[in-house]
Amino acid sequence: MPWQEVSIMSQRKEFVRLAQVEGTNFRELCRRFHISHVTGYKWLDRYLRLGEPGLTDASRRPHHSPTRTPEALEVAILKVRDAHPVWGSRKIRSWLQSHHPGSWPSASTINAILQRHQRISPEEAAKHQRWQRFERPHPNDLWQMDFKGHFPLSQGRCYPLTVLDDHSRYALGLQACANEQGETVQQRLTAIFRSYGLPQSMLMDNGNPWGAQGEPYYTTFQVWLMRLGIGVYHGQPFHPQTQGKDERFHRTLNAEVLQGQSFRDLDHCQQAFDAWRPIYNWERPHQALEMAVPGQRYSPSPRPFPESLPPVEYGPEDVVVRKVQADGTITYHSSVFRVGNAFKGLPVALRPTAADGVWDVFFMTHLITQMDLREPKV
Repeated sequence: MPWQEVSIMSQRKEFVRLAQVEGTNFRELCRRFHISHVTGYKWLDRYLRLGEPGLTDASRRPHHSPTRTPEALEVAILKVRDAHPVWGSRKIRSWLQSHHPGSWPSASTINAILQRHQRISPEEAAKHQRWQRFERPHPNDLWQMDFKGHFPLSQGRCYPLTVLDDHSRYALGLQACANEQGETVQQRLTAIFRSYGLPQSMLMDNGNPWGAQGEPYYTTFQVWLMRLGIGVYHGQPFHPQTQGKDERFHRTLNAEVLQGQSFRDLDHCQQAFDAWRPIYNWERPHQALEMAVPGQRYSPSPRPFPESLPPVEYGPEDVVVRKVQADGTITYHSSVFRVGNAFKGLPVALRPTAADGVWDVFFMTHLITQMDLREPKV
């Protein structure tokens, strides 16, 4: 199949970068990017020989460091700042060292240069905050997913869907959606799974389509993830810090893409997202990664997306209720219990607990509720 239409150059860049990550299954990567392995080797060979110009119309960066005079240094620094107006001095210095190796000024000196040329306010220059960060040890251990606050377009509204790898901060998905419905999320997430594989688990907010409070309450979207073997976790209500990396990504997206801009429609908005996502993943130094870029720490998941959902199976010791009723209930020992409408038509398993008469209810490997035979409830 040919390259997909959306941002062909961005896809080629991402492909050749991921192809060089140690341990990547090259043929599987080609399949996920919808190209033959012959085409994949052709683009990788051209990239290794010619760099980005080998991918056709990519912009050409100079191969040599700029002249090391104070004026030339300042011009180079200001050029990066003007291209990325919200980048601080440490990001600018890291980017310059990566793209033009040489002796660049310290971050504090770059701060002073930005201040002197009125590219940064004194208040911003004085900011130095250190945060205690926690992250999963490997790529694809956990993905964070959420909608950024929606905003108006000339035609309709945009609901940006964001998917971020917890370990690397790699932006796996940045989608301009017309709504926040579960069907829309599942469609966009399927495309992401096909490209990057399946994560071990996902962290998302409460409320539709992710889920909602109540015992028990599940959505068909959650059940779909469970059937794919993905652990589903939810942030604490009214506690957005639980998804702090995705929240931080939203602030960066707002500052570098959305602030002060207007868009005609969803296609126009998606074009801006597609242009910026490679910059975030492969160009923009990340302070939490010791000024590395997310692409340096990410590799695709070895778990491929199955085009058909796997069967629901249980162990021989489980007590299996073969079908949840249309109203979301099951019957056991003449007692009726609610497990949730999202499981209708699917089997669940009962496992006894240490408490007499209390059973855990599982869907595949996921504990979804408990039932107490002493107090049946519907």
